[in-house]
Amino acid sequence: MRYRHFLKLLLAGAVALAVLAGPALANPTIVFDLGNGKILQHQEAFKRWYPASLTKLMTAYVTFRAIAAGEVQLDSPIKVSKRSAGEPPSKMGFKPGSVMRLDNALKMMLVKSANDVAMAVGENIGGSQAAFAERMNTEARRLGMTGTHFVNPNGLFSPDQYTTARDLGLLVMAIRTEFPQYAPWFSIEGLAVGKKQIPNYNLLIGRYPGADGMKTGFVCPSGFNMIGSATRDGRTLVAVVLGEKSAVTRAETVARLLDHGFATPTPGWLTVAALPSYGDTTSVSNLNDEICRKKPAKEQSEAVTVGDKNAPKSPYRKKLDHVPTLVAVGLGGATGPKPKAMLDASGREYADVPLPNWRPDLPPPPGAEPAVIGSATAAQDDQPAKALN
Repeated sequence: MRYRHFLKLLLAGAVALAVLAGPALANPTIVFDLGNGKILQHQEAFKRWYPASLTKLMTAYVTFRAIAAGEVQLDSPIKVSKRSAGEPPSKMGFKPGSVMRLDNALKMMLVKSANDVAMAVGENIGGSQAAFAERMNTEARRLGMTGTHFVNPNGLFSPDQYTTARDLGLLVMAIRTEFPQYAPWFSIEGLAVGKKQIPNYNLLIGRYPGADGMKTGFVCPSGFNMIGSATRDGRTLVAVVLGEKSAVTRAETVARLLDHGFATPTPGWLTVAALPSYGDTTSVSNLNDEICRKKPAKEQSEAVTVGDKNAPKSPYRKKLDHVPTLVAVGLGGATGPKPKAMLDASGREYADVPLPNWRPDLPPPPGAEPAVIGSATAAQDDQPAKALN
């Protein structure tokens, strides 16, 4: 008993010291060494937050595991449904019925943060949005993400979709350690879609020394979220920042935290997995009024205009000092097997046709009632979002 009490006091002291270390911050953050998971700094790490497009990291992780399990291949077809095509920006804008390779879909989802493509990936890998969300939650529970819940694969706002800085740290560690072969996808400087060039929303890529990932996210209720990683002298650090006020300030904050981390040669002994829960772990902050209410629609996105003469001077508002390396993506080329979730028991692809409606003058047959309820739910889910992702 004495030992347990001493251990609790020791852990509490470690938490307090870690919170006080480094620059004072108001929003949730965590900085850790990817190699051993040891924490260099954290604040409000268990505070629930809307993940926005950081959600797409879990979408990628579930997909990577599906590839490893043989459910799908990198050259498998991902078909755009009417529902996925209707998702609001950021998006690629592909028409329903369009088909792309899975690897191209993932690159567009991670670099462009395309909501339509993320939904298409979820539908094709899971069989439906709901089924894929359940897989996301299953993986979250397996990884120990105790403050996380998902309802969609792209991060568009839902009050039932939330996470924490600490949980995102666990997810990043899983992605980078289990699937190192995909690490280059997180550091792509830009995409080439025909003649169109699409830069990475992660402003550290190509600007911060050693930057090699990972993802940004934004909806009005969440503010500007970012996970940034960098490697120097064989040491990789990761910083998670939630709720910043702009795309530039989130990049600056992540860079400052990484700088502080690289200047700290010896991290603490607590790891992301072993960090004891503290603070407010139940409520979810909503920054909608603070971030978006008084701003014009054109400012409510992750896009940043670089080179603006009137903008504050920042390395993350400047254009790249070199020609960006672009990765070509697009439709077509999907010669691999169809995702198993899209096949029936006989191995044939499910027909993409709507279910028939029963005549109102006839009673519905047994079992038809849930379909009516499901239709109403789908209609609610299809309501346009107020913020861009």
